[in-house]
Amino acid sequence: MSQDIFALIECGAQGVAEGGFELLGKARELAEQTGGRAVALVVGEDVAGLAGELGAAALVVAVQGPALAHFTPPAYVSALKGVLEEHEPLLTLFPNSAVGMDTAAGLSAATGLPLAAYAVDIGITDGHPVITAQLYGGKMNVESKFAGGRGLVTVVAGSFPADAGREAGSPAVETVAYGGDEGAVRFQREIVPEAGDVDITKEQVLVSVGRGIGDEDDIEVAQELAEALGGAVSASRPVVDAGWLPKSRQVGKSGQKVKPKLYLALGISGAPEHLEGMRDAELIVAINQDAGAPIFGTAHYGVVGDLFDIVPELTERVKERAGA
Repeated sequence: MSQDIFALIECGAQGVAEGGFELLGKARELAEQTGGRAVALVVGEDVAGLAGELGAAALVVAVQGPALAHFTPPAYVSALKGVLEEHEPLLTLFPNSAVGMDTAAGLSAATGLPLAAYAVDIGITDGHPVITAQLYGGKMNVESKFAGGRGLVTVVAGSFPADAGREAGSPAVETVAYGGDEGAVRFQREIVPEAGDVDITKEQVLVSVGRGIGDEDDIEVAQELAEALGGAVSASRPVVDAGWLPKSRQVGKSGQKVKPKLYLALGISGAPEHLEGMRDAELIVAINQDAGAPIFGTAHYGVVGDLFDIVPELTERVKERAGA
């Protein structure tokens, strides 16, 4: 068993994903404590050229082949199983995304390594990794250690600073050719949501509604506040799944990642999947009746109360200030 810390780096047409730098920065921090190396794992059809963006790594392992051009869980698991068995890293970090979770779960089953999911912190105590992970939609944190020392960890986006891993350089590169196929799951096509009337990723103010809004007609309350603030309305997944707002307005892991100057969360509990899409906002204000809602752990300011009492009053105050 080595003391190396591996990190699976998601990449696409735009290069390395933001979350990849978060994982790589944490991998380097942990590797400094264990005496090992920070190793970046990149997977795709032809990904060795990304090494220049991953200067924070001591080594980049590029696993590539035609069958890896698009993500399928069986292919990724098959391609990475041999790499982990050969190198035996102490920890392998994965993004808590669709790609990361499917790959980590499959590798856990294939290799017998334990998996800690929804991690928000990772440390080294007495030479052993200690993982702090969220349970029950972020309402509880639990600390875990791997009995055998080694393990796999999926990390919630935004848990670590991306700047720590954003470094240009010329790390050593190890290329691994994957000659297998896509496996039982085959990629067919990518479906991109139609562009809506608003691009929430470019808005400086977002008033976001969650399950607590109660009814489609009540979204008007949020819309009035958004208009007064010069912003737009966005939503958590339950609102979009109900058909009350289009997919283009969804914030979160399966929606859009946003970084406005102001993010108002109305009736949003704060599940990790939603936090992944908005935790980087400059100012987060939450209004929720549940004092124990996880959103209050991320918000800069919070109000415990009925949004239908608070939001109309807030809208009037904003209008008064604008007219002053």
